[in-house]
This record gives sequence, C-alpha cells and structure tokens, in this order.
Amino acid sequence: MIDSNGTRLAHLFIHIHPFPETSMTSLGGSNALIAEEAADDNHGQLFEDGVALTEQYEATSRSDLDDLATAISKLRRAVELTPKDHPNMALRLSLLGHSLWLRYETTGYLQDLAEALSADKRALELTPEGDPDMAGVLANLGTSTHSRFEHTGDLQDISDAISMNRRAVELTPEGHPDTALRLASLGGSLSSRFRHTGDLQDLAEAISAQRRALQLTPEGHPSMALRLAGLGTSLWSGFERTGDSQDLAEAIAADQRALELTPAGHPNMALRLAGLASSLRSRFERTGDLQDIDEAISAERRVLQLTADGRLHMARRFANLGKSLWSRFERTRDFFDLAEAISAQRRALELTPEGDPNMARRQAGLGVSLWSRFEQTGDPQDLTEAISGQRRALELTPVGHQDIVRRLAGLGILLRCRFERAGDPQDLAEAILAHQRALELTPQGHSDMAGILANLGTSLWSRFERTGDLQVLSEAISAQQRALELTPEGHLGMALQFAGLGTSLWSHFERTGDLQYLTRAISMEQRALEMTPEGHPDMVLRLSNLAVSFKSRFQLTGEIHDLTKSLSMFKSSATSTLGPPHERLNAAKYWTALLEKYNPGSPDILTAYDTAIRLTILTTTLDQVLEDRYTRLVVTSGLALQAASAALALERVDKALEWLEEGRCLVWRQLTSLRTPLDDLRRHDSQLVERFVKLSGELERAGSVKVTPRSELSMSEKVSLEDQAREHLRTAREWDDLLAKIRVTPGFERFLEPSPWHTLLPYLPEAGHAIIVNVDARRCDAIVLSTGRSTPLHIPLPDFSLAKCNRYRQDLTNQLHAYNYRDRGLTVAMAPEQGDEFRGFRRLDHGKNGATVVQGILQGLWQDLVKPILQALGIEKIAPSSSAAAPRIWWCPTGPLAFLPVHTAGIYTRERAECVLDYAVSSYTPTIAALTDRVRAAQSIQKAVSGLYLTCQPNSPEGSHIPGATTEIQSIYNLARKAGLRAERVDGSAITPAGCLDSMEKFSSIHLACHAYQDATNPLESRFFFHNGSLDLLAILQRSLKYADLAFLSACQTGTGTEKLPDEAVHLAAGMLAAGYRRVVATMWAIRDEHAPHLATDFYQYLLDHRDPADGSGFDGLHSARALHHATQQLRIRLGDNSDESLLAWIPYVHFGY
Repeated sequence: MIDSNGTRLAHLFIHIHPFPETSMTSLGGSNALIAEEAADDNHGQLFEDGVALTEQYEATSRSDLDDLATAISKLRRAVELTPKDHPNMALRLSLLGHSLWLRYETTGYLQDLAEALSADKRALELTPEGDPDMAGVLANLGTSTHSRFEHTGDLQDISDAISMNRRAVELTPEGHPDTALRLASLGGSLSSRFRHTGDLQDLAEAISAQRRALQLTPEGHPSMALRLAGLGTSLWSGFERTGDSQDLAEAIAADQRALELTPAGHPNMALRLAGLASSLRSRFERTGDLQDIDEAISAERRVLQLTADGRLHMARRFANLGKSLWSRFERTRDFFDLAEAISAQRRALELTPEGDPNMARRQAGLGVSLWSRFEQTGDPQDLTEAISGQRRALELTPVGHQDIVRRLAGLGILLRCRFERAGDPQDLAEAILAHQRALELTPQGHSDMAGILANLGTSLWSRFERTGDLQVLSEAISAQQRALELTPEGHLGMALQFAGLGTSLWSHFERTGDLQYLTRAISMEQRALEMTPEGHPDMVLRLSNLAVSFKSRFQLTGEIHDLTKSLSMFKSSATSTLGPPHERLNAAKYWTALLEKYNPGSPDILTAYDTAIRLTILTTTLDQVLEDRYTRLVVTSGLALQAASAALALERVDKALEWLEEGRCLVWRQLTSLRTPLDDLRRHDSQLVERFVKLSGELERAGSVKVTPRSELSMSEKVSLEDQAREHLRTAREWDDLLAKIRVTPGFERFLEPSPWHTLLPYLPEAGHAIIVNVDARRCDAIVLSTGRSTPLHIPLPDFSLAKCNRYRQDLTNQLHAYNYRDRGLTVAMAPEQGDEFRGFRRLDHGKNGATVVQGILQGLWQDLVKPILQALGIEKIAPSSSAAAPRIWWCPTGPLAFLPVHTAGIYTRERAECVLDYAVSSYTPTIAALTDRVRAAQSIQKAVSGLYLTCQPNSPEGSHIPGATTEIQSIYNLARKAGLRAERVDGSAITPAGCLDSMEKFSSIHLACHAYQDATNPLESRFFFHNGSLDLLAILQRSLKYADLAFLSACQTGTGTEKLPDEAVHLAAGMLAAGYRRVVATMWAIRDEHAPHLATDFYQYLLDHRDPADGSGFDGLHSARALHHATQQLRIRLGDNSDESLLAWIPYVHFGY
C-alpha cells in the first residue's frame, strides 16, 4: 500500500499530543494556577495572553496562524522574563513547546519543532521526581519526539517517545482523568514504530493500549472520535501486515464512528475522512467492490478541500488521492483516473521536502502509476522514470524498515518489465535477485508473501522463455503454486495467481509436449476466469489465455470442440466492451488468424475483421499526441489490407472497400475531421458549432505537442506537463460527448463517421475512375468506383504480388541512392552555376548502376497491375492526333505500392514505348472519401481571393543553395503578369513564415519553391524552410483557408510517406489537403534544380492557356492534373531518352486531390 500510512501518521500527530484534549489544563492541574500567575508581573500577563490566543487558535479550527504567531511571541517573552527559579517555569516552557508544536504541525516548519523539543526538554529537567505534573511533561516531550521521528525516520526518536509515554502511563494514578489520554498516546507511538519495523509485538501492545483508552473514555467525551480513529489506524495496520479481514472490518467500523462523532467544521474532519478512505481503499483492493473505492476517492477529494495550503499536509493528501485513483484505474482501466493519479503523485513529491521519510513511499507510488501508464501506452520514458524512482525509493528506505520488502519487489517488477521490452538479460537477473531478497526479508505470515512469490515466479518464467531451461520453469511453477496456497479464499488477487500458474504450465507443455501440463493449465485458467468479477478489465486477458490453451490442445488432438471453444473465447475477448482496446485487438487478430487457417470460408471472418478494424480505430484516439498515435499504428499496419483480402476472397467487394476506407489514413482522417465544414450544422444549432470549433482547435494544438524528454525536467515542470496531458484527455472526452450529442440530432446521425461506400458514388468526379489497389500477401486486387456505376468493380490482379511490390520498392530505393535522388543534404564542392544542384542535396558521382532497373520496375507495374485495370475498364490508348480529353484516374495505392510510381507505369524500351500517360491523366488520393469530400464541397472561388501567391527561398540556412528556385518563381510570375492574373511574389528574407500565412489567406493558390522537411513521427511539425524561420503544417492548419484551391510544392519528397506507415498519408501533400487545399502538386523524391523551373513554367502555361476568359484576373487549379500531365511529358521530351537517370528526373512529380 503505497503512501497509505501517510494519512494514518497524520492522525498520530494529533492523537498523541495531550493539549488538544485537555485544553492545556492537565499539566498545571487547574486554571486557578494560571489566574494566580496573572497577578504576578508582566510575564504573568504575557503568559496568560499567550495561552488565551493559543486556545483561540485551536477553537477556530486552527485557521488563523497570525493568532498562533502572536501567542508564540508572547509565550517566548513570558519565558524570557520569568525568573529561572520561578515555580511555574516548567509549565510555561511546556505550553510554549505546545504552541510551537501546533505551528509545526500546520506548516511543517522544522525550526518550530526543534524549539518545541528544546522547551519540552527544559521543562522535563525542571520537573522534580515525584512532581504530579511529571506524567504530563513526559507525555508532551514524547509527542514532540514522535513528531521528529515522523520527519527523520530515526528509530531512536520513536523508541524514546515510547519510553516517555510508557513512563507517563505508569506515573498516572488509577482513575486519573488523563489515563485514557496517556494510553492513547502510548498506543499511537507503538503503532508508528510497528509501521517502520513490522514488529507484531508493538502492534499488539498498541491495540491493547488503545482499546483500554476507549474503555476509559465516557460516551460524549470530546476525545472519543480521536481515540476511535487511533484504534482504526492500528487495526488497519494489522490488516496490512496479516491480511486478517476481521481487523479491517473493525478498523472501518471505528473510522466510520469517529467520522460520525466529528462535528462539521472540526479541525480534525480532514483526518477522519482520510483515515476512513485508507480503510475503504484496502477493502476494495481485497474484494474489488467499486463502491468502496468510489467512496474513498470522494472522501479524499473532500480532504483536499478541507486542507489548508500547507506543504506538510497537502503532500500527504495528494499522495493518498493518487493511490486511490490508481487503484480504481487498475479495476476499471479508466485512463482519466490514471492521468489524475500521476498528476496528484507528482504534486505530492513536489511538496515533499528533501529528507522527509515519506519521500521513499511517494517515489515508489509514482513509480507504480508510471509503470501502469507504460503498460497502456508503451511510452519508454514512463518505464525509465519508474525504475529510477523505485531505485531512489529503495535507497531512501532505512535498513530494517518493513517497506524495504515492497521496494525490492516493486523494483523487480519494473526491471522484468523492461527486460520484456528491451531483452537485456542483466535487467532480468537483477529482477530475480530483487524478488529473492524481498522473499528472504518477508516474515512468515505476512500478507505480502503470496504476491512476492508470484512475482518471483513470473520473473523465473521470463528467464525460462529466454533460456528454455526447464529447471528454471519448475522453480517458477513451484513459487506460483505456493503463492496460490497462501492467497486467502475470496481475495481479488486469487484470479491473478491462477492465471500466472496457468501460463507457466502451458509453457511447460509447449516445451515438452506433455499433455498433462496443458490439462492443468486449462484447469488453472478456467478457475482464473471463474474468479474474475463480471465487468473486470482483466476478463479480456483471461479469455484470450484460455483460448490459446484450447487452441494448443486442438492442434495436438484434433478435437473440434477445443477449436470451437478457442474461437468462442477469442470472439468474447475481442467483442468485450471492457478492457484496453489494444488487448481486445490482439484477441481479434488471433480470432481472424484462427478462422483464416482452419475455416477460411466462414462468414465469421467478416465479423472478426469488422471487430479488428473497429478496435484499430479505438487504439488511436484524439486523447493521444500525434507521435503516440503513429507509434501505435505501426503495430496494426496492414490489417485493413488483410481484411480486404479476406473479404474479396468471399466476394464481398463492398466489405473490402469499407475496410480499406475505415482502416487506413486514420490520423489523417482525424485531422480533417477537426476542420470539417459546418454550414449545415450551424443552420441547425450554432451553439453546437461554437463548441465544436473550440474543441477542434484545442485538440489540434494538444495533439501536435512533441513528446518532451523528461529526464532533465524539474518536478514542477513535470507537474505542468501532466496537467497538460490531463487537459488533453478531458478535451478529448468532451469531444466524444459532443459528437454523441450531434449524432442524436436528426440528419446528423453519421456526423464524422466514415461514409458507407454507396454514399460516395454520387460525389465521384465525372469522366473518371477512383481505383484502390489492395496489396496483401495472399492476393492483390483493384476496386474501382466510376461515375455511372452503382456498384464497385472488382478486378483481381493474379500476376501481381506483395513480394514483387517489395522487390520493386527496394530496387527503386537502390537506384535513387545510386543517382543521389533519395538522401537529402549530400553535397560536393561544386559551383552553383554548374547546374547539378538538387532541391535538398547536390549530386555525388556514383556512376550508373543497372541502367535498366527503373525500366524493369515500370514495366512490371504496367504488365501485372496497370494494364489489366485499364483493359477491364475499357480505357483505350489515345492517339497523338486526337483532340479528345484523356480520362482521369485517381489512384489510391495501399501498402508498399504507395512508394512506387504507378502513375508512370509503362514500357520504356527502344523497341516499344507504352505507358499509362498514353491512356489517362493520373492523380492520387489518400482515400476515396478524401476525393469525394472535395467534389461535395466544391464551390466557386471568390474573386477577392482568386489568384496566385509565389515565394522562393533559395538560401535558407537549413539547406543547400538552390538558384533555380529564383528562376522558377520569376518565370511563373512573368507568365501571370502577362496574362493579367492576380499574383504576388515575395522572395527570400523579404517574407517571414507569418507573412506567408497571411498571404495564403488572401490567395487561393500558392507556389512554394524551397527546401522542406517531413516529420514522420509528428506530421504537423513538417515544414517549409524560409530564410527567416520555417512554416510548419500546424500553423497552416490553424489558419482559415476557406477558399484554398491549389498548392504547388516545388520541394523534395513532399509526397512521400514513411515506410513503417505506408497507409497513413504521412507527407506534406496530404497535410496540405487536410489544411483545405483541393489539389496539390508534390514530389515522390528529390528533384533536380535545373529541371524544376521548366516544368513549373510549362505547368502554369497550360493552366493559363485553358482558363476560362470569364475569370478575368482570377485563377484556379481545376485543370492542374492535366497541366502536370502535360508538363511532365514536356520534361520527358527535353530529356530525350529513357535512361534510368532521365526517368528518375521526371517521374517524381505527382498530383493529389480533385
């Protein structure tokens, strides 16, 4: 129980101090003595005033520290003025010590505690043996000494405090009204030492003293609540040590009654609530009853509200709230609870001073929560910080402290976790040593023994998985069996023990083939499943593990009943509404794989893949930063393609199309959803639109935050970072709630949901075809949507394959390297006027390796992929003399095909020349919906913004000199001015990124000739480099580009994604489409500076030649695809041959969008 004791210790600070219970009269015997003092001289009056102010402070809920400060000042002065031989000097010192202790207890100011101890010690020295006040003086000094122990953890202090309290009890006559008070103080100090040493004798004596104190306390006594709470503390500690549920039940009863007896507004209300919360949390961790943890968290939130802003108490309150939130997260997997837990625990650490004995406990508590987050997100920073914190917690835990067992066990768990991720055997060896050491230090009968054995067993199992050593596995099974024997019936952890043992037994079967081990494994896993409460998130893993075991037995025996059970359990796991989406997704993958292998014709395959695609979407949500979303998608890359392949095998082209649309470009679709047109919704409910726009902006900004290395951050900076993450999570939840509200509005039922395939048909472009090419290991197919067709057309591609596709991609990559077309920044000493500069690098002379490689790639794409599609569509080659417009094709390639130039597939040998350019004009689109959305939203460009903005940045600090960029922009600008086009040109340092953004709002089209950088992990950080800074995609997305039309990105690799995520449209061209541009010209790889100006000039000349005269000075990119088709043909003619080098020069130019 991490930091649970912190709350209980707070009770003890109050419980053991005599003055709050006696109104500071017990030492002197009566108020008459103080009244007599007042008649003396000035020091008597000062003393009386100090006492009155102290009483006033305590009577007003200890809220006015100014009163207490004045009281201390008066009492100090009174002591200074009191003659050394004055008969009441000891009394005055004791009362001064009490006031100082009160202030320390509120503020944590150590100087006050030191002075209180000094005063109490002097008071004891001045009190002669046999003095009736000796017991009170001893008790008071015991209280201060105990407080110092709580700060330093020095066992000598708590031993001294116990000795003083014992003697105080011995000196208190039978029947004395302070007997109960002294017994309570003794019980509190003994209970405190028990929590440090784990000595059960101390705990037994503590409980005995506290029970006697309660028996002596009459009903209605103002200290009854205080003493009930003290007994509750000790009983709870006993449960934590022994696991005796009777102790916990009695502790909760005591805490509840103490709370009932505490009046509203009482200064100890927060302590009562905190004590009850700790007990309820413990019962929840034993039984899993959510009502207990909900009540605990509610109580701890109230405690925070009631706690004054003092470091001493706030740290403890935050730590306990964090612990309870973490406990609830472990049961519900509500990520918001975990985020709030980590935030609270960081605040607790921030408020904990160096040297505080609670530092270790709080470090360990934060480490556990960070580990839980790592288990959910895979963020290595969390695991690294958790291990670092746990090591520090171990270093800070004194030798002999009972918490050292938990520190060792916690470190072992974390190190094994890192071993599972990174595979470093040193981590596993250290983990096992930590668990073994923890086991050695754990007393027999300790409630933690079962958990320590189970964790040791798990680490030994991990070693077996690495080494295959059956002796190690036998040790693991032995430890896990013993852990199971020690776990009480009904304990929530019993299901976990059964599951762990089942895993090890299954591993033994896998290693030896011994069926009896598999039978036992299935029995253990069935028990684990039976003991997992309905609705528990671990149910998903229990079902999956049992399904794996049934699958293993089916594969051994051929018993069809086992296969049926396995499929049923994988299905139940995958379709559960509880449990982490990534665990359910794993079950869905197993489900689909099992069906594919043993029942490939089953219609259940469609249900299984439907589930898998839905879960892929759920694992990549708006509450994550973009970098994390892309990291998660790497794991599921290709799943939509596999699903489509299965659907096509079952002749369900509709399902294949649906999954290819829903399961690809997930993050890109999220970005565009945040910028969706809202005119229809605004007419219905403008307030919903305002909330939508506000939340969209917040999510866009939060999602684009780069992951910050935390190792060098201060704790306050980490707290701020956690607050940002929690706000991001809250905004994402509010967004989900808003979408749900919008979708119950008539006419908006499918708002921002992927469009059913049949709804795309009315918005397909005229005289063209949208073609998705699915590339999977089992088969390759094309799905075509065409205007005028009511159903998708399925074109099998039996001669194309994933293996060919990967080989072509590798061959192309090799050629790009050979000709310096692939890598940026490669330079040689070469004068700019020689003309060999590239946008992004200059050419190195590697020679021509395999001159026909590129030709072979293009020919393979033509013969096996493109030509069969054209033939199926009946598209004929266009004669050079024909004036007919070539049909349009929008290619939507999947998988590794996205990196190959499908738009230029053809035969380029001397004997024969034929390519796709002879048949059609090609464009690309991330998804079919991305294309139809642009057709649906088509609108005329307002005259005020219709025009072309141009800029070149030939000398940006981030790249090499590109002199052709200036020539390019000048040529285009001259064309535009000659045609009377509305155009503006600003170059180099004359324009800033912000100025460019302003111009983008004023012009419908933009031409950028510069260096560019694509950030594959966070596409919103992708940018264009200027002389004065950089223009990033996020800044573009945040502008209102309502009439954005054409963007020509004359820079390198602006249309190339990342090989890890070929289906996620991670490139600048897709980003500009998301920003609102209808069409984008981009490049697949580096372009030569010498060719770029000519191609761009030909492109714009074509657009100007084909513009509508009615447009006047306006400009649009309606014919941009045909313009690029024309311009690349012209470049091809100028190059004069079909060598690989020439092909690589004109092929990379691509058109995206409508």
